[in-house]
Amino acid sequence: MAHQKWTSTALLVIAMQNDFIADDGLARLDGGKAILPSIIKAVEIARQRGIRIVWVVREHDPSGTDVELFRRHRYSNGRVGPVIKGSRGAALVDGLEIKQGDYKVAKTRFSAFYATPLHSFLQDAGVDSLVITGIQTPNCIRQTAFDAIAYDYRSVTVIVDATAAVTPEVHSANVYDMKKVKIATPTLEEWSVEAEADA
Repeated sequence: MAHQKWTSTALLVIAMQNDFIADDGLARLDGGKAILPSIIKAVEIARQRGIRIVWVVREHDPSGTDVELFRRHRYSNGRVGPVIKGSRGAALVDGLEIKQGDYKVAKTRFSAFYATPLHSFLQDAGVDSLVITGIQTPNCIRQTAFDAIAYDYRSVTVIVDATAAVTPEVHSANVYDMKKVKIATPTLEEWSVEAEADA
C-alpha cells in the first residue's frame, strides 16, 4: 500500500521528446540524452511508490500559430518545426512510455500550468506536492516550478540530475535561483532514499 505522502505527490516528466532528445531531433538539447537514465529510474521509483506520473509534452500545430512569437520563424515558409502534434518528433523518446493510470498534458508554452488543465487535474487528484524532471532547466523546469510555488503547492522538488540545460553552468545557476525560493533540489539518489524510507 502506498504511503500517504506519495499518494498526494505527482512526478512531472517534462519535454522528454524525440525532437529535444534524439540525435536527429529538430531542437536537440545538449545534455538531454545524458539524463534519460535518471528519468527512467525516477519513473520506476514513482511507479513502485504509487506516485502519480504526469507526462508534460510540447505539441504544436504545423502552422506554428500556437508557438511563441520568437519561435514562429521555425514554422514559416514551408519549414517543418519541432514537436508537431502527431509527429515522431513530438513522441516520447525511446525508453519512456505512458501507461494506464498516467496523465498526459500537452502545452504550448514554457510552464506546464499555462493554458493547460494541469492544476485542475492535480487538485481533483488530491496532489499537493510535485517532483519535477526533464528539460530544460531555465525554461520549462523553472517556469513550472515557479508557477507551482505561485499555486501554493505544499512541496516542490526539482531532481537536479534528472533535469538539464544547454550547459552545466546554466543548469547550476537556475538551480541556485530555485533553492532561494525553497524549492528542494536533491539528486536522484537522495530522492530515492527518501522515497525508500517512507515506503
